Amino acid sequence: MPLNELIPIINQLQEAFAPCAIGPIDLPQIAVVGSQSSGKSSVLESIVGYDFLPRGTGIVTRRPLILQLINEDVEQDFAEFTHLSKRMFSFEDVKNTIQSETDKVAGGGKAVSPEPIILKVHSKKVVNLTLVDLPGLTKVPMGDQPQDISEVIRRMVIDVIKEKNCIILAVTAANQDIANSDGLQMAREVDPNGERTIGVLTKLDLMDKGTDARDILEGKVYPLLHGYVGVVNRSQKDIETKKSMKAAFQYEKEFLSGHPAYAHLAQKQGTLFLSRRLNAILEDHIRGCMPGISAKIKDKLREAQEKLHQYGDDDLQTEQQQRASVLNAITRFCQRFAEFMEGRSINRD
Repeated sequence: MPLNELIPIINQLQEAFAPCAIGPIDLPQIAVVGSQSSGKSSVLESIVGYDFLPRGTGIVTRRPLILQLINEDVEQDFAEFTHLSKRMFSFEDVKNTIQSETDKVAGGGKAVSPEPIILKVHSKKVVNLTLVDLPGLTKVPMGDQPQDISEVIRRMVIDVIKEKNCIILAVTAANQDIANSDGLQMAREVDPNGERTIGVLTKLDLMDKGTDARDILEGKVYPLLHGYVGVVNRSQKDIETKKSMKAAFQYEKEFLSGHPAYAHLAQKQGTLFLSRRLNAILEDHIRGCMPGISAKIKDKLREAQEKLHQYGDDDLQTEQQQRASVLNAITRFCQRFAEFMEGRSINRD
């Protein structure tokens, strides 16, 4: 199977399992973890190439966002939510939809929900990639947030990244002490040897004068199997003044190649390299997981067929047949219940 077909297959499985509180199979995925101030949203928007995430103070990501990037030769980039039957060509509409769908499930305050939103972005400028954006880690409840919000988010994140098939994208601001990185600390809890964690250092351009992150990027401080990638995202002022992604990428490239601490690393740093690196990691990871996933799916399918056989329906190919089977089961249940209530129940094996 061609490598470029692996990620779309996993996307289809993710969509099928999304309604389940706990997925029946541990699917390979990349989960994005970081504190609220780590620059996580800016990293995702740079990878996509559009402003599409709600912004504000406190917790902004309040539901997991499964972001599926699909490389297609389309005339105009567009996005679509799996629960809505329409294409969106305005990423401002995408932003508003994420906000409204979040409020619908998690409420209009600052509470969170584990129910995911699945968003597909079709563009010839993106690489095939799927990322799961998790709520930002926080320590202190603000405003009308529940008092246990920190622990609620922590449990939600741990439930996702503890799975062995999950690659952890730990986002950390370079202008903060890496020893205090919430993302790396949480990743270390479930991946102590750093075998399935990749680090992203944001805000390299905001570090104190005379300091740099060279040792971290070279893996000398806290080594990770997949290493670190440094990025320079748009500042809040850049976003407010509508600085284009193209201009931001150019500034990032010039900063990295022109900085004495990063020039020798510049070819393997930056947002564009990060996208390609994540694509390669995910495809390689999926390829290694596919035999086990295939075996588990066959087991689950066999279990489902055996349960279906118990209902006396072996061939339910069409939706109409499936509806009829469910209706028959409900009818039989009602008849049995009525017999029991009227004292006419017969013990049937």
